[in-house]
Amino acid sequence: MDNRSPAIFVGDALGLDFLNSIATPVDMPIDWIDDGEGLLRWLEQAGLAPHETLEAMRAQALPGELDKVADQARHLREWFRDFVRAHKGRPLPANALEELEPLNRLLERNEGFSRIVTGHADGHATLELQPMRKWRSPDALLLPVGEALAQFVCTEDFSTVKACEGPVCTLLFADHTRGHRRRWCSMAMCGNRAKQAAHRHRLKADHE
Repeated sequence: MDNRSPAIFVGDALGLDFLNSIATPVDMPIDWIDDGEGLLRWLEQAGLAPHETLEAMRAQALPGELDKVADQARHLREWFRDFVRAHKGRPLPANALEELEPLNRLLERNEGFSRIVTGHADGHATLELQPMRKWRSPDALLLPVGEALAQFVCTEDFSTVKACEGPVCTLLFADHTRGHRRRWCSMAMCGNRAKQAAHRHRLKADHE
């Protein structure tokens, strides 16, 4: 039984939440995709794959197959982390496309299609076009991750991408606040720690 806490989603962008799938929320680092089961759980929490698909992967995968895909996901994560860290804080230049070739190679493996399904609008049944995907093998689990990264690259202003100012925090986020004054991954974690540290510092200064 996997007793890890739920994954952290504070990046305000799914591409950054993927990078934040390894973090130190308290004092010990946690990697939510350190094995195949962890990858399945993270994908479900992120809403990137249907529950039924993940259950089918659990049942059908050969021994060690999901762990191998998780290893690929971790390599993808660290490659993309280097890319984001190199470009965060300023607009992403068009010539960054050359660096994104590994991501484009992943996207080329996609076997997406669309189908007409029943939907609802204003209380009435409607017909809608729904994107679908063929999940032929565990390797396909990387495709929605790749799409999330590509969506992030093409739609996010890299000028708003920041690293949390917590001294030991590794989390990244897109600062969508007014005035772009966000400093912490979350107030519940690093923000409160910083306030407590500042309070202790003032008390110490008052007694000196």
